[in-house]
Amino acid sequence: MSGAVVASDVAPLLQVKALRVHSAQGPLVDGIDLHLARGECLAIVGESGSGKTMAARAVLGLLPPGVRVSSGDILLDGEDLLQATPRRLRALRGAQIGMVFQEPMVSLNPAQRIGTQMAEGLRLHTTLSAAQIEERCVAMLDRIQISQPRRCLRAYPHEFSGGMRQRIMLASVMLLEPRLLIADEPTTALDTLVQAEVLDLMQELARDSGTAVLLITHNLGLVARYAQRAVVMRKGQVVESGGAAQLVRAPTHAYTQALVDAMPRRGTEKSVPPGEGPALIEVRNLRLSYPGARSGLFGRRPPTLALRGVDLDIHPGQTLAVVGGSGSGKTTLGRALLHLVPPSAGEVRYRGQPVSAADPAGLRRFRLACQLVFQDPYSSLDPRQRIGDIVDEPLKLVQGLDAAARARRVAEVLDEVGLAGFAQRLPHELSGGQRQRVAIARAIVRRPAFVVADEPVSALDMSIQAQVLALFRTLQRQHGFACLFISHDLGAVEQMADHVLVMQHGVVVERGTRDAVFDHPQHAYTRALLAASPRIAG
Repeated sequence: MSGAVVASDVAPLLQVKALRVHSAQGPLVDGIDLHLARGECLAIVGESGSGKTMAARAVLGLLPPGVRVSSGDILLDGEDLLQATPRRLRALRGAQIGMVFQEPMVSLNPAQRIGTQMAEGLRLHTTLSAAQIEERCVAMLDRIQISQPRRCLRAYPHEFSGGMRQRIMLASVMLLEPRLLIADEPTTALDTLVQAEVLDLMQELARDSGTAVLLITHNLGLVARYAQRAVVMRKGQVVESGGAAQLVRAPTHAYTQALVDAMPRRGTEKSVPPGEGPALIEVRNLRLSYPGARSGLFGRRPPTLALRGVDLDIHPGQTLAVVGGSGSGKTTLGRALLHLVPPSAGEVRYRGQPVSAADPAGLRRFRLACQLVFQDPYSSLDPRQRIGDIVDEPLKLVQGLDAAARARRVAEVLDEVGLAGFAQRLPHELSGGQRQRVAIARAIVRRPAFVVADEPVSALDMSIQAQVLALFRTLQRQHGFACLFISHDLGAVEQMADHVLVMQHGVVVERGTRDAVFDHPQHAYTRALLAASPRIAG
């Protein structure tokens, strides 16, 4: 798609003129203009709350309750969609305008088989027989490289990974070869390799069908790689637009410049080389397997090997990043280090002492010295507790701290993470970035020696992500804790890590300093991860 040439004398496929979308709280989209040519990819970029998704949903007539288009025009090939009857809109949705949503597990019905869901659009919008529909579905699944496509038609969504579900969702939409495809953050929760596979597939299918793509994203790296033009939105308004490559490399508006500046960049390397000084955490030949699923009445499938002989050292004040695709064993490794899941074999040592051989009191001391920052702060924070109480909870296990001392420590830590005065708020009153700051505050309030950060910024906008990563580095310099940083975002890893461990199928395939791994990757899998990571060329 990036090589498509759009003729300027041809009428646009989609025209949005002076569009305004309101809710009871005020304008969500405030007078924007867009145009999209046949076969073109236009990216709408912006942070959460910028209005980009509301603008796209207005095209489909799928605004949530209480939200309405107050003025403007939306023309698809000259047809005014705002004047279309509900029946006409139903005829257009799917057949002429397709949409791929952010989370495929939500947009795929968990109670229906894949074949039923894929066939729905063809049944509604074509006169094909059931046998012809099945053959079309099988051919499409085969094209997107789903093994055993006929078996896939009989399966349910939960039997597939997130990347596979998103490929199936994309295949379902493209079966009808719509003139316009709206892709709303289609790869947010996917790892780097799967993200590239899904977007390359979307590009190929759209090119073959002549489909125009409206790509909604906050990732400027994806914009530079996949779009011809881009529109930047802020608070419901378009602040900048133009050629995608030019816009991300030489932005003119201050807001676009701030988004580009928020892209992760390589941080300075700390002077703690491996093997110099005693390690805080030592892992030797760590193995972990999960029992196989039941097969029949008495049978059981072979066990799943999640970790296969992992070795690593982490020194005080050091950040070791673990990268790899979904299912590589990254999160399992972090949980095994903390003994939240017991390893099947191998040894974890903390300050030279084996953790598995510790008595209950020793294991408790180890766990109190370690903390975990989860991927999704909203689900890991008690919605009924106030922020001050959430941060205070770990201090109740510290001997010698009375209520007044704990309150002072909580206030001090909330000030460190930029949330002074937030102690009486509830989690739902905070933004995603603020909730992640609370999760970090809770993790560091006991002054731990070791922190496991499991995908701590994957769900955040670029600018919020940059703030959280900068905060994390500042706190690490102040308090000196070691960190295992688990992420599929190589940009975040490049900014945070001193050393990098690359995992594939539970095996460490490459390790080294951050600069060595990023600048001179040795393993083919590492090179594939780096090639798939969307970046803005300097």
